[in-house]
Amino acid sequence: MDHLAGVIKDGYAQWNVSSQHGFSQKIDARVKVLFLLGFIVIVSLKKEVLPEMGISIFVFVLALFSRLSVLKFYRRVLLLGFVFGFLVALPSAFNVITPGEIIVPIVRLEKSYTFWIYHLPAVIGLTREGMNGVAMLTLRVVNSLSLSFLVLYTTPFHDVIRGLKLLKVPDSFLMIITLCYKYIFLFSETVEDMHLAKKSRVVRELNHAEAREWIAGRMALVFRKSRVKCEDVFKAMIGRGFSDSIHFYGFGKMRMADWCAAVLLSFAAILFLLM
Repeated sequence: MDHLAGVIKDGYAQWNVSSQHGFSQKIDARVKVLFLLGFIVIVSLKKEVLPEMGISIFVFVLALFSRLSVLKFYRRVLLLGFVFGFLVALPSAFNVITPGEIIVPIVRLEKSYTFWIYHLPAVIGLTREGMNGVAMLTLRVVNSLSLSFLVLYTTPFHDVIRGLKLLKVPDSFLMIITLCYKYIFLFSETVEDMHLAKKSRVVRELNHAEAREWIAGRMALVFRKSRVKCEDVFKAMIGRGFSDSIHFYGFGKMRMADWCAAVLLSFAAILFLLM
């Protein structure tokens, strides 16, 4: 929870401290939401490494023109991409899972073995086809993350929600996103305070059984506090006239610069889709 709150805080701070004269900051939020959804679909449809690398370069150029802190931006993107892309897909690079041309032998056995429906070859190693699959999945994760962070770091959160509202996203979904965004800070601070209180009151180190008991108790407490907070917020919403629908105001007409940016991004999307 602390890490999740840190991600949200960092995105909020990034929007406040980043230059408001960057390319992405000047574009209407509706254009950026459509850009994000469109490119996420394109990233998922591409089945070759070259187009995925082209999208990565394109997003990198947009981050530069948006005057973001590229080092900080890609440090988070590459870390998450390495964990949820490369490490998750790495086992599929071996010929035990993905048959193909072995380019890096790892283990040599005396002979091949067959266990029921599973076959263990005499030479176990990395295959060209498997490495291509790992590269594809890693690039897809990295591109999806970089696109999402680019939009979140250059767009106020309420504008993103309003853009989703214009795309006919259900109100219940928008309400869940908004409440989670607002109250994740509160719950993360509660968990942090619990840990600090434990550290200040415990002299010796807890054994594993005591630690598990304490963690289970804190989880139950956080769940109970979450339910109470949920009920209080719902009663406050009803008391203020909430009628199961969300209304947003303040979106003006799109400027000529917004239309030009929309045409430019649409042209880029078509180009990558045809590659």
